Amino acid sequence: MTDFIEIKAQLAVDDTGHVSGLAWPFGSPDHVGDEILPGAFKAVAAPLPMLFQHDQTQVVGVWEKITETAEGLTVKGRLLVDEIARAREVRAMLVEKAVTGLSIGFKTKAAAPSVRGRTITALDLFEVSLVAVPCHPAARITTAKSAADDTAHPSIGEKMENETTPAITPVVPTVPANDAPAVDLKAFETIRNRLDALEAKAARSHGVTITGPAIHTGDERKAFTDYLRTGDATELKALAANSGTGGILAPETVSATIIEKIAEFSPVRGIAQTIAMNGPLLQLPRLVTEVTVGEVAELEAKPESEPTFEQIDLKPFEMGVMVPVSRTLIEDAQVDISGYLANHIARRFGQKEASWFVTGNGTSQAEGVLTSTEVQVFEHTGGLVDLDAINQLFYGLPTAYAVNGVWLMNRRTMSVIRAISDGNGVPIWQPSLASGQPPTLYGRPVLEAVDMPDPAPGGTPIVFGDFATGYAIADRIGFEVIRDELTGALNSMVKFVARRRVGGRVILGESLVKLELAAA
Repeated sequence: MTDFIEIKAQLAVDDTGHVSGLAWPFGSPDHVGDEILPGAFKAVAAPLPMLFQHDQTQVVGVWEKITETAEGLTVKGRLLVDEIARAREVRAMLVEKAVTGLSIGFKTKAAAPSVRGRTITALDLFEVSLVAVPCHPAARITTAKSAADDTAHPSIGEKMENETTPAITPVVPTVPANDAPAVDLKAFETIRNRLDALEAKAARSHGVTITGPAIHTGDERKAFTDYLRTGDATELKALAANSGTGGILAPETVSATIIEKIAEFSPVRGIAQTIAMNGPLLQLPRLVTEVTVGEVAELEAKPESEPTFEQIDLKPFEMGVMVPVSRTLIEDAQVDISGYLANHIARRFGQKEASWFVTGNGTSQAEGVLTSTEVQVFEHTGGLVDLDAINQLFYGLPTAYAVNGVWLMNRRTMSVIRAISDGNGVPIWQPSLASGQPPTLYGRPVLEAVDMPDPAPGGTPIVFGDFATGYAIADRIGFEVIRDELTGALNSMVKFVARRRVGGRVILGESLVKLELAAA
């Protein structure tokens, strides 16, 4: 014989203090058509647990008096506000009328079918919950009092309109009282959790457009890495199990990890200013001629001086990639191919974007700090990087920019500078004393940029300056990724299509200076 607990309400929130109310009214059915007749609660005795939203993990009080009257089942109890923090939160919700309903959890012992639902004549009551939306519109809280004083709070229960929430009402057999087996209250909590999980899964999309660090591309996709950028617009060949071009990734033998080179990035995005675009072009006004202030004697007219401006156009450029993958490989490989590709593409896009900001041509790519003609150039005739070159670079920049300056160079240039000392034999390179902080050169941080040239004759190995003032990055499309399962379905291929639109250019060249070494 099958027995089960019935919960005559929807789940809601808790409260604390002294509470009384009508847990079940006689004479009218609930939302699903069930009606409990007088006498059904005659075997009920206090005390009973006071729950919130029928959640057995949220016991917030105790019902100390339970009485069946002509009106229905009335209850009186108290929230354990002094012992349970959740109970204090629930009391606040009661006072503010966020929670106004009562609901009962019981097991049917005797019932007969009715026109809409059932007529219940006997039951076992297990708990009474405080809820926001009761299953019976007349089951409401009538009094809520503070545990600290007995002053009655005004009624916070309002009659609620009947809902049209669909419900599945099973035909319940009559269960004799002496034949009722033990009831597992956890079973219903398990069912509810499973339904919540199924509903959440059904709501997920199979392809989305995302901007920002957290990327999701459907119910098989894991989160992308924090720093997502777009990648090379080169179409890759199909990645498949036993593919000569993609490598042998036999599902039954593949390792749980894939060996991959470390991805290195240039840090310009982290030190430049970033602007979100909402159109195809971003125009930035720049002051060309400043106002001239003159000396004025008493009662003399002030001289007129008009500033002039120019517009700097900043437009985004597109980068993207399409990666076709065998459906068999996705389904059978021990490696999470979809998750791996997502992270791999993100890293490659980050590398592409970072290289643009350093060496981009400004026509089909973002303008790089090295290719911009607006950045100041210090031509060092002494040959290689030396103390004189560093001095000229640092002190040749206006103080307002130098105090916010950042050094940009690759590791080979760093190794050369670490060997340079001043006239007193003190190394000019100062390692950081704080964990995770970059080293400094003349008090300003040194950042490694893998796209910067080596310190060779004719090269430009160092850029120094205030990047936050001098360089702007414009994001048009943060990151867009599509999982295409249709166009390659005939050949059992799944295509991962990703794109990004981003622009960048020097907007104030005087805040940056680059070191140019003499040719050999």
